[in-house]
Amino acid sequence: MVVNVFIFLLLLPLAVSADQDAFVGVNIGTALSDMPNPTQVAVLLKSQQIRHVRLYDADPAMLFALAGSGIQVTVTVPNQQILAVGQSNATAANWVSRNILPYVSTTNITAISVGSEVLTTIPNAATVLVSAMKYIHSALMSAGLDSKIKVSTAHSSSIILDSFPPSQAFFNRTVEPVMVQLLEFLRSTGSYLMLNVYPYYDYMQSNGVIPLDYALFRPLPPDKEAIDLNTLLHYTNVFDAVVDAAYFAMLYLNYTNIPVVVTESGWPSKGDSSQPDATLDNANTYNSNLIRHVLNNTGTPKHPGVAISTYIYELYNEDLKPGLVSEKNWGLFNADGRPIYVLHLMDSGSVLTNDTAGQTYCVAKNDADKKMLQAALDWACGPGKVNCSMMLQGEPCYLPDTVAAHATYAFDAYYHQMAMADGTCDFNGVATVTTTDPSRDGCTFPGSGGSGSNGTFNNGTASSLAPSSNSTTSGSPLLFGSVSFLKFS
Repeated sequence: MVVNVFIFLLLLPLAVSADQDAFVGVNIGTALSDMPNPTQVAVLLKSQQIRHVRLYDADPAMLFALAGSGIQVTVTVPNQQILAVGQSNATAANWVSRNILPYVSTTNITAISVGSEVLTTIPNAATVLVSAMKYIHSALMSAGLDSKIKVSTAHSSSIILDSFPPSQAFFNRTVEPVMVQLLEFLRSTGSYLMLNVYPYYDYMQSNGVIPLDYALFRPLPPDKEAIDLNTLLHYTNVFDAVVDAAYFAMLYLNYTNIPVVVTESGWPSKGDSSQPDATLDNANTYNSNLIRHVLNNTGTPKHPGVAISTYIYELYNEDLKPGLVSEKNWGLFNADGRPIYVLHLMDSGSVLTNDTAGQTYCVAKNDADKKMLQAALDWACGPGKVNCSMMLQGEPCYLPDTVAAHATYAFDAYYHQMAMADGTCDFNGVATVTTTDPSRDGCTFPGSGGSGSNGTFNNGTASSLAPSSNSTTSGSPLLFGSVSFLKFS
């Protein structure tokens, strides 16, 4: 009887605008030992044409750095604050007053996630979760922001049981009373269900039942596609099956008009011996295929053509994450802004090209010792064979007349002179690589818009690499500089 209802309702259109294009955004975690500062993060986001980001808090520095960028930002009420917010309208109003109102005029905050995976990680907060969402929404209404900023909460897909075939899926009975209230709130406010979808874990936990190709969006022959015998829908990947399971689980509770936004999805690029499929190639394959799948707006078998916007987990590898090796290696980039791998993308526009190889510069570290900077500058303009004439008085790169500014110009000239080889941006630890162009008015740096700017390159090649901290060509790890710069989802 229930299955027959599902089959009938399957034909009903989802009350979601199908002509809205899906987007690909990114999550920005903070468990890095050398976290780039917010302006550097924003520079990277802009260079990758990323227009949507999701933060796991409401960090003031990050929100300030994103001001004027147009990037759409989802902020989060941290889990440890859910109980307080959910038990007090005044606490919720104060949270909005402190974390939203000072930034919303310049930073494009479009959503608030009230916690993350609350129902599965802090079940004692389940009873106040919907109250917390309502209180936050009420505070937004008071500020006239409720139509601009949607309120929801991100769920683990593990709250959905019996997820294949998707038509038989339902929410865990223990959370069903909360989900009814939550879905009613989402429907009444025009918001959406936030869902974390991890085919990697589905594959790992299936004990061989789920083929790797099915998890990675690789093409499958028709006889290998998964078929939901209740609906006769064909599934070619785990991602679509999980999203449709969420739609069917909502349908089971008689909700048919709430869209799904995938707030986390990705694949780890490295694991230990117990995680043989956490590899660079698989991570690249999954995320490349995911991006193409989302941006072509095919939707899912249950709702073809309905956008499934998705945030990739995550922008950076997080070396401070506890647990298995794979937990630290979900990022698209290292903390220094270098890609972990270059995505295999075609016809996806300029979103997430994540190849910054031709967009890196060598700059002086902001806290570098001036005497060491001077010594490195002398070396670059001497044995390093850099043409430093552009820094002479009266020349375009003379000002500002500081050792740090002149050293940055010389370092970058040498770095590009040596084809950005490993170890050529170290200078005994006083230099570092950045993806931010250090050029300024009247002074174009080497590598900005092509090599050889301002005629600084010497036709000859330096006979030795710039002095490095370990006197080898490998140098030290390349890091974002902490120089001042003129900054989602």
